[in-house]
Amino acid sequence: MPKLFNGKIEKKEFMEKRKEILKSWKTGSEVDLRSAVEFQRSLSEDCRTSSVLKKASSEGKILCQPRAGLTLLDQHLELLNFLKKNAKADILSTNVDTMTRQNRYQDAENGLVESREINKSLLDGFPIISHGVDNCREIILNLDIPVQLRHGTPDSRLMAEIAYASGFNDFVGGGISYNFPYAKDKNPADTVSWWQYVDRLTGYYEDRGVNINRETFGPLTGTMVPPSISVAVSIIEGILAAEQGVINLSLGYGQNGNLIQDTAAIMALREMANKYINNDENLSDDVFISTVFHEWLGGFPENRAAGFALINTGILSAAAAGADKIVVRSPGEAIDTPCREDLADGIRTTKHCLKIAKSQDYFDIKLVEEEKNIIIKEASAIVDRVKDIASGFWAKGAVKAVNLGIIDVPFSSSTFNRGEVMPCRDRKGAVRFFNTGSLPFDDEIKEFHRAKIEERADKEKREVDFQMVIDDIYAAGRGLLSSRDFQN
Repeated sequence: MPKLFNGKIEKKEFMEKRKEILKSWKTGSEVDLRSAVEFQRSLSEDCRTSSVLKKASSEGKILCQPRAGLTLLDQHLELLNFLKKNAKADILSTNVDTMTRQNRYQDAENGLVESREINKSLLDGFPIISHGVDNCREIILNLDIPVQLRHGTPDSRLMAEIAYASGFNDFVGGGISYNFPYAKDKNPADTVSWWQYVDRLTGYYEDRGVNINRETFGPLTGTMVPPSISVAVSIIEGILAAEQGVINLSLGYGQNGNLIQDTAAIMALREMANKYINNDENLSDDVFISTVFHEWLGGFPENRAAGFALINTGILSAAAAGADKIVVRSPGEAIDTPCREDLADGIRTTKHCLKIAKSQDYFDIKLVEEEKNIIIKEASAIVDRVKDIASGFWAKGAVKAVNLGIIDVPFSSSTFNRGEVMPCRDRKGAVRFFNTGSLPFDDEIKEFHRAKIEERADKEKREVDFQMVIDDIYAAGRGLLSSRDFQN
């Protein structure tokens, strides 16, 4: 079992572990830290996510980023250049294929070879480890804006090595957020340890003057995740990253659909980060924190107009909360892998809505504040309980919290997740707790959620029962908030 570290991994031990990681696949031999640092330093600040985010934040601008990934290097580059030029994307993505995400490097290489033979992308993303450092540097050298690596890999240690050596300076994930949504049998003790390595590698580059942005995956399973769980996980992963020397953090959150609640969640995430990360005397006082809003990650409506509507509603919350970046969805995602025009339309829609929404006050700030305070109270209860059982050892505390159900992610396939927490929606579509499981909530919090669910039951003239949860899952699978919407 990998070792959990209390605080920063010692350099000697880290370097010894690197030798083992780089030997796990042949392209690992292409990684040389000295040349990697030099290459990273040679890049323009316009190509560095941390710099672009800081500049946008100072100007009050919200950045837009699509998700995109093709198997073949030339086709992937062509797609990214199209999205930059024709849709004016602010940050680009390189999404990694499933085989690579599962550490099935030989299968990924076979897919790459077959793709080259027929000149068609056969994998569902970009096999970064199969391409290796020199090929991946072509992506960075041929674009003049940042490119983030997005994946979903519980063990991304080799991927991070190759990504950073290739010039990528923006990397997503965490030991919890890239475990429970994507894996069935990965022990959190392993994944938290693996991500300590990724964050230590990030910190190594930071120590040498190379700013690398690390983003938590806030949406988690993407289906009715109560905001307080998403916020708490992002804060805990942010703390673990900062312990290893990460000083550029993006904390993510996924659209749930209720405009007031989604706005409040981003605001709560920012306040929680200030309290638990920026004001922690044991962490660097120079951590730059940004917030990321993910447009709807549940089921997408097949109707293209309905897809646009779903995108547009989320933008209102992101704009009202002042998120720093939006990860964009596209209306073609319900049917198949979206084409480049679909991806471009998603960006164009988001950018145009932001122009309209940013200068307006369209929410009752009192309602937003009330919801924000509820989210902060719940998320703080989780984080504080993890801190208590951690006794200063945050990594071990996070793993123990999973075992105790203090961290419990709804609809996770992981056998290590308790799965006791069940969400459903209230009469206005906000996500509430049908069952709080073993979350460390007091009676006041539990009663609040009971009352909200009973209010919905009265409105719909039905009983408060598990059928509510089932109805809401079914609705989410069609890009809707409630089964009531099926009627229209």
